[in-house]
Amino acid sequence: MMKKTLLLNPPCFDQFDGGAGSRYQARREVRSFWYPTWLCYTAGLIPGSKVVDAPAQGLQIDEVVSLAGDYELVVMYTNTPTLSIDRETAKKIKAANPESVICFVGPHVTIQPEDALREDRIVDIVARGEFDITVKELAEGKALQEVKGISYLNGSGVVHNADRGFTTDLDSLPFVTKIYERDLNYKDYEIPYLRYPYLSIYSGRGCPSQCIYCLWPQTMMGHQYRVRSVDNVIRELMYCKERFPEVKEIFFDDDTFTANRKRVQEFSRKVKDLGITWSATSRANLDRETLQQMKEGGLRLLVVGYESGNDEILKNVKKGITIDQAKRFTGECKSLGIQIHGTFMLGLPGENRSSMEDTIRFAIEMDPDTMQVSIASPYPGTEFYDYCEKNGYLKTGTMLSSSGHQLCNIEYPDLPAEEIILWTEKFYKKFYFRPRIILRIVKKMLQDPVERKRRLREGRQFFKTMRSRRKYTKKSC
Repeated sequence: MMKKTLLLNPPCFDQFDGGAGSRYQARREVRSFWYPTWLCYTAGLIPGSKVVDAPAQGLQIDEVVSLAGDYELVVMYTNTPTLSIDRETAKKIKAANPESVICFVGPHVTIQPEDALREDRIVDIVARGEFDITVKELAEGKALQEVKGISYLNGSGVVHNADRGFTTDLDSLPFVTKIYERDLNYKDYEIPYLRYPYLSIYSGRGCPSQCIYCLWPQTMMGHQYRVRSVDNVIRELMYCKERFPEVKEIFFDDDTFTANRKRVQEFSRKVKDLGITWSATSRANLDRETLQQMKEGGLRLLVVGYESGNDEILKNVKKGITIDQAKRFTGECKSLGIQIHGTFMLGLPGENRSSMEDTIRFAIEMDPDTMQVSIASPYPGTEFYDYCEKNGYLKTGTMLSSSGHQLCNIEYPDLPAEEIILWTEKFYKKFYFRPRIILRIVKKMLQDPVERKRRLREGRQFFKTMRSRRKYTKKSC
C-alpha cells in the first residue's frame, strides 16, 4: 500500500521565500513567493499525498506539527540557510509522531547528506538530486537498499545508494498545475514583476550554461537541458486557461527557457492562438527573429540575468555573455516592446568598489523595467563555493538575518561583507530614485488602482528591509 505522504515546505521566518521553486532562500525586499514546484511534481506521482507550503499559507510550527501527525512519510524541502531550523521542525514532528519517516530533499542535502543524517536520528532519509521518482518509490514502500538516489543511517554509519540520474521523459510527469489546484491557493503567490495572480511552470530542467554561482544546475538538475515536448506544454496551458480563469500570467521558470531557440520558436507559433500572456527566463544573447516570434506569441516580459556590468567579472563567473552582447539584446527587446526584469549580483569573484560602480552604471544604461540586486551567495556544491573556500573568502556565521533577509557570507581582502550589503541599498537607490523612473511608477499608479495599492505596500516593505540591513551592518562593524 502507498504510504500516506506529506510534502512540506516547512515554516520559517515571516514571508520567507524558501520553497522548492526559489533559487535563493531569503525574505525578499518586498513580499514574494515562488510555488513549491518540485514538491508538487512529486505529489502528482503519489496518490493520496498532500503538499503544504507553510510560509505562503502563513502556518506556524505548531500548526504544521499538528497536521503532520498521521502521515507515515514526511518529505521536507531544505537548503543551506535553513537546514538547522528545518531540523528543529523535523524534531517536533518526530516527537509528535515517532513512527513517521522523515525524508529531507533539496540542494544542500544532495551535496552534503551527512549534515541532515546525524546520529540524533531526527532525519531518516535524504533523497538526493531530482527526487520525484525516488520519493515515489519510498512512498510505495520499496526496500531502502533498492531505492536509488538516497542516503540513510544504517547502524552508526551512513549508507549512500547509487545515484538515480536525471529524468529524461518529462512528458511522463503530471501537470504540476493540477497539484496547485488541489493543494494550494494560487492567490497566495506573488512576484513583484509578474502580473498578479500568476502561475509558474517548467517546460524543461537543467541548463547548458556554466555559471559558477548558479544553484540548480550544479546541485540538482545538471547541465543538460531536458525538455517537455511543445505539445505537452501547450496542453498544460490549455488546462490552466480552463481551470484558472483569473490568472493574469504564466511564467516559465526554466533556468534558461531560451536555451533551445528552435523549440522556443515552435512554442511561440503554437501558443499564439491561445491568447495567453506569458513571461520567461532568458540569457542576454537572444537574436531578434526569436524575440519577435516570442512577442507575437504573447510574451510580455523576460527575466534576464545580467549579473554584472564588468566584463572581467563576467569572465570570472563563466557567464558566457559580454557587455556588448547584453546591450544589443536589450536594445532589441526595447524596440519590440518586450519588458525586462534585470537581475544583478554584487560580491562575485574579482569584485571591488570600481566594478560595483560599473554594474550600477550599466544597470542605469540598460534601464530594465524593473530590477533586483542580490548578494552573491556561495552554496555548497557550486564552483563559487569551492573558490571561496579555497581562498578563505567564506565568512563564518549565518546567511540570514534574524528577520530572514539575505546577509553576505563572503568577505574579500579589500571588500568587507558589511560593505557589500550597503552597496545593495546604494544600487537600488541610484536606479529607482531617478526622476524618470519615479514618474514611470507614478504614472502606472495613477492609471491602475490595484497597481497603486501594490506599489505603496512594496515601498513600505522595501524601506523596512533597508533599515533592517543597516542595523545589522552597524552591529557587525
